[in-house]
Amino acid sequence: MNQMRKNGDLGSESFGACLLLSLPEDVIAVIARFVSPRDICNLSLCCKSLCEVFDSERIWLVQCEVVKVLSLSEMIQWRIGISSYKALCRFLGEVMKPLVGVWVHQNPELGNVVYVMPGFLSVVGCRIIPQEVGPLGIEEARVMWSPVFEIICGFDGSAKFFLHGRDGKLHFCLHPGFVMGIEKSCNVLLLEVETRREKELCSEIETVLLGETGVQLPFRKLPFSYRRNLLHIVTSTVGIPVPDLSSERLFPTSKDDEAVLLERRTMLLKMHKFGVDWNHMNLEDECINIPNQVDINESWKHLGFEVDNRNMDAGNQTQRKSFSRYFRSGIKHILGRSSSLKNTSSSRSETRPWNLQKFLNFGDSIGLSLKASNIKLSSYQGWPNMDETRYALYKLPNKNPIANEEYAGLWGGTFGWPPGKCTEDKPGKALFLLMLSYEESQDGTERLLIGTKILEGTHYAMHPNGSAMFVIKIDSPSFELFPFDTNGEDFEHSYAGEGTAKGYGFRYPGYKPGTLFVTSKGLLMFVWKATKVVLTLQRLDLGELLRKGVCVSPLLPCLNFAYLTKSHTNVFAPERRRS
Repeated sequence: MNQMRKNGDLGSESFGACLLLSLPEDVIAVIARFVSPRDICNLSLCCKSLCEVFDSERIWLVQCEVVKVLSLSEMIQWRIGISSYKALCRFLGEVMKPLVGVWVHQNPELGNVVYVMPGFLSVVGCRIIPQEVGPLGIEEARVMWSPVFEIICGFDGSAKFFLHGRDGKLHFCLHPGFVMGIEKSCNVLLLEVETRREKELCSEIETVLLGETGVQLPFRKLPFSYRRNLLHIVTSTVGIPVPDLSSERLFPTSKDDEAVLLERRTMLLKMHKFGVDWNHMNLEDECINIPNQVDINESWKHLGFEVDNRNMDAGNQTQRKSFSRYFRSGIKHILGRSSSLKNTSSSRSETRPWNLQKFLNFGDSIGLSLKASNIKLSSYQGWPNMDETRYALYKLPNKNPIANEEYAGLWGGTFGWPPGKCTEDKPGKALFLLMLSYEESQDGTERLLIGTKILEGTHYAMHPNGSAMFVIKIDSPSFELFPFDTNGEDFEHSYAGEGTAKGYGFRYPGYKPGTLFVTSKGLLMFVWKATKVVLTLQRLDLGELLRKGVCVSPLLPCLNFAYLTKSHTNVFAPERRRS
């Protein structure tokens, strides 16, 4: 026994570690595929020898492959701009994997679809503009899109958030902010304002104004008007003008783009670190001021509240002292209430400033933030029920096709047969995007295939956003014949169902009988029985379409993230354009 310990002893390392270290490097790499990144980190802390093995570039490259959001060639390409594969794995697992996918909002009715995809050492959120496609079809069209946000990967794998938008003079701007948390199973993406404070805050503020618990009022609990105003204050202050985005590259389209994208990433990292002074700084320089944030005092002024600074000596007071005196002399004057209010119930309007005070008291500056959370959402026919007073995007489950659910996923198409056929008076056709999902009927006796509309490229919305274009009884074959010439297509399956039709007003459409036809080439055609109207669909690779597409200008920053106003027109592309 003593001899075994002697042979297995490597300094202070355990005998079990020696057995693991005796394995070939290739075998250890295979084992690493079945171990989580957290377990890899724990193993590397056991001893020096295990640290050398499990903290190696090869092991962390394997972990990057396990995340399955980038190809091997892309990971090798990204490595040039980051400190290690371990840092890259952190960004891929904590930021990219939870966010990649299709995000939507209820407004406007034509559709609000944001596709989050890999950029270059970044994650990019791109909005698909409602539009028409020409006779060449979807795959050959140059789809119009506009940038919504970017999250840049720092050298250490940290996340740097930028909101895209334009200012009142129609100049393109980037608005730096903070990533405040991304849950792995997130389904809601929130644009909020975050309070920030220096390491030192006077005890008077912490004990008197924050209270003993020091619990901040969440941003979501502020009245909508204050949430909207705070977001507008921050975005109008921290915005940094940038060149016309139509000539910018947000993701690689060819092998020659690497140098340009690396230069752009360096520019964005400097913007995030130094703010508007980025052009005169190097990344290695120390940041003296606090950029990309708005002072609390300025926030109160922008909100329409005066601050009593008559007793302040601005030239001699430090930030901490001015902040303390502000709350002593200013807050009481701004938010003071007569003593009679203590004995009477306050109206909602009277309590709003107090709610705002409880939020802003927690820091000495505010900044833009992005938060990805998982909340319990109810849904109807594959469409989540949304809070239309929050600047939020909602993630649609995009399931990969599996046995018995082979039609699940994102589809796109146009009305008409054969697909792509146009006329002289209508040289383009409205692009429709549908998310197909499976559900059980209310009585649990049938499986349903639901085609939920998420984008409509018409001039004026004809179908409610998030409504079902068709509902198919996937276990009920149809014996209807395709009413037109097959155009060389071989039909493999057909299913009975119902398609949307005129009902009780726009919001409550009716449904008429129809048939879903499936071809051997993977096309889906839903045909309304009475009118013989055909909706032709095909699977889409949105990432590939966007790389070939055309970038158009975004809206004002907050509206560019989530358009909260009811509208039936194309607010994202004022002038009707065809791809």
